[in-house]
Amino acid sequence: MLLTRNTTRRRDDGRDTGAWTRAVGREPGGTVGDSGVGDVLGGGRPGLDGPEERGGPGRRRPFWQELPILVAIALVLALVIKTFLVQAFVIPSGSMMNTLRIGDRVLVDKLTPTFGAEPSRGEVVVFHDPGDWLSGEPGEQPSGNSLVRGLQDALGWIGLMPSPNDKDLIKRVIAVGGDTISCHGTGPVYVNGKPLDEPYLYPGATPCGDRNFGPLTVPANSIWVMGDHRNDSCDSRYHMDEPGGGAVPDSKVIGRAIVVAWPVTHWKTLPLPATFAQPGIGARATGAGPTGPAAPPPPGEC
Repeated sequence: MLLTRNTTRRRDDGRDTGAWTRAVGREPGGTVGDSGVGDVLGGGRPGLDGPEERGGPGRRRPFWQELPILVAIALVLALVIKTFLVQAFVIPSGSMMNTLRIGDRVLVDKLTPTFGAEPSRGEVVVFHDPGDWLSGEPGEQPSGNSLVRGLQDALGWIGLMPSPNDKDLIKRVIAVGGDTISCHGTGPVYVNGKPLDEPYLYPGATPCGDRNFGPLTVPANSIWVMGDHRNDSCDSRYHMDEPGGGAVPDSKVIGRAIVVAWPVTHWKTLPLPATFAQPGIGARATGAGPTGPAAPPPPGEC
């Protein structure tokens, strides 16, 4: 845009024409100045040159018209994040005490498994029920109000609240496909002949709980999972008589729990325990540790 000139023009007859009032060449009398730019760049009526005044595309919509668009964008982003990146889960039981407490909200990394990464020893993972492990569990009951139930289902679908239809579990990965694992008496758990030091166990719980097992080899592309509260966890130990021998297929894993996000008083990250990084733990089939009789699982009891 040309700068406004604060000078005056003097006609040949000596009379002043006054200061130029516009930068595009229009003189006070309504005629176009020497440059003739006024006819090209706006030459219209004064005060109607801006986009807002002309009602052009620069005019802003009222907020009530923009609100539905903003809500739709937020819902799409929430769905994308829940589907591919991070999802929140609520801890429903005490099987992971005291690492995770009933009612805690954890954030689960779903991106890493999407790119083919396999679960690692020591991770806390969320996985789909591999074979009616939750058949005897009451679970969360949907609301009796159809409107509230519909709202719960919609918010659960986009990941803004847990869905009562979800049948998922959360446990710690103790061994992965090809590992040899065992536990007898008061423990400890042996993975490939290496004893685990498990300070995260619930106070008073023993590494084996009330269930001896092994030595056994975890099937390929599977994981052996156990709760941190070994005396109150329906995990791989209690499903050894089922297909897979208690192991969970990698394909059932939703993702790794990385942080306790709620309540704020419980906020913490969930790093890998140091015992799973000890030298030689990845040297498979080199030994199973001390052995002993494995107690058969009581029928119908978990």
